[in-house]
Amino acid sequence: MTEDEEQVCDLVVRGARVMTPDGTGPREIGVRAGTIVAVAPLGSGLRGASTLELAADETLIPGLVDTHVHVNEPGRTEWEGFASATRAAAAGGVTTILDMPLNSIPPTVTVPALEEKRAAAVDQAFVDVGFWGGAVPGNGTDLRPLHEAGVFGFKCFLIHSGVDEFPPLGPAELEKDLAELATCGSLMLVHAEDAATIDRAPHPAGTIYASFLASRPGSAETAAIAEVIDLARSTGARVHIVHLSSADALAEIAEAKAAGIRLTVETCPHYLTLTAEDIPDGATAFKCCPPIRGEANRELLWAGLADGTIDCIVSDHSPSPVGLKDLEHGDFGTAWGGVASLQLGLPLVWTEARRRGVALERVVDWMSARPAAIAGLERKGRIAIGADADFAVFAGEESFVVDAAALWHKNPVCPYDGKTLAGVIRHTFLRGVPVTDEVPRGRLLRRGRH
Repeated sequence: MTEDEEQVCDLVVRGARVMTPDGTGPREIGVRAGTIVAVAPLGSGLRGASTLELAADETLIPGLVDTHVHVNEPGRTEWEGFASATRAAAAGGVTTILDMPLNSIPPTVTVPALEEKRAAAVDQAFVDVGFWGGAVPGNGTDLRPLHEAGVFGFKCFLIHSGVDEFPPLGPAELEKDLAELATCGSLMLVHAEDAATIDRAPHPAGTIYASFLASRPGSAETAAIAEVIDLARSTGARVHIVHLSSADALAEIAEAKAAGIRLTVETCPHYLTLTAEDIPDGATAFKCCPPIRGEANRELLWAGLADGTIDCIVSDHSPSPVGLKDLEHGDFGTAWGGVASLQLGLPLVWTEARRRGVALERVVDWMSARPAAIAGLERKGRIAIGADADFAVFAGEESFVVDAAALWHKNPVCPYDGKTLAGVIRHTFLRGVPVTDEVPRGRLLRRGRH
């Protein structure tokens, strides 16, 4: 035992199933001043001011990292706020979120807007929170100042975003912005749907889900991703495709990665667990953009995760007030397009993964270490010496029934209401301290300073 390990820790966690980058096994974890200082075999006798003994059915996992969350505060706080969103995150074992730059007012497209966002979050965060900047027409000169102010990268749309104050980039401005980000080493996140393709598709209206699905064809994603790949190749920029829903783009993504293009890709629990065939007409809680597609497409997304074409899984938590989901009329043409599921990500994916024989270690890697690596969160996403002591106690064999009204996010709309899921988060720790729903101890993260 090293001299550092012999010192008394603030917290020691012991259990037969502790998940580290070396796998899951019997270990003791020592925490001091919020940092993991020891990872030792079970029985090593680490000493702690407090201890946690895992139950036989519990696994200690690294805190999840959700890099795609729409908090919406300030400006649309009735949609979601930092207190409600971060409580939901903690209840789902998520210890770090990165907030998207749109749906708040103002959007995070200038340094003053970023400071407004930070001021809104500072005393409300129950988990750690970082911020993406936004790339919109006309703010090219704001990108470097935002980067220097600590945003983790930039989000852009190639199609109308759903809110007028965050317009899409055209090809010329996207290329210019990518070239600028390449010079400072930042990352561009792209909502990749081609506007011209969607303009030619049927207009969404009415209660028939198949009609809505036809209005956002997979070819729109394929065309947009091809454009992004070409511009990444010519500029040398790092690009990240958000919420991939169409498996039709997987072959081109794999080819681009093999060619050395700096490309990463995420998908979401709703694309991995739901299918178009099972969505009832008028069920606008399921509406999101790009949409949930058919069962064969879902199988290909799982294959893309397995072979590494898709890098990670994040929520794209995009809530709205109940009225905007138009549950009364069920009109897919007018309902807000977003799925609220921040609290449920791990149980959703684990329920589907274990049915397929996918190990919990892979699921947690997709939802912790990999998104952390993409965002540059070096101290997050793993149980290892030197990392933040962010972890969750997970009972993978316990099941529960989703009650949308009991979830922590602000508006009780969720497509999983009434669904039975496997996997319960029993405790969440942030820097070695249990997260409660009473005291917000989350920090605001800055790129390079976390």
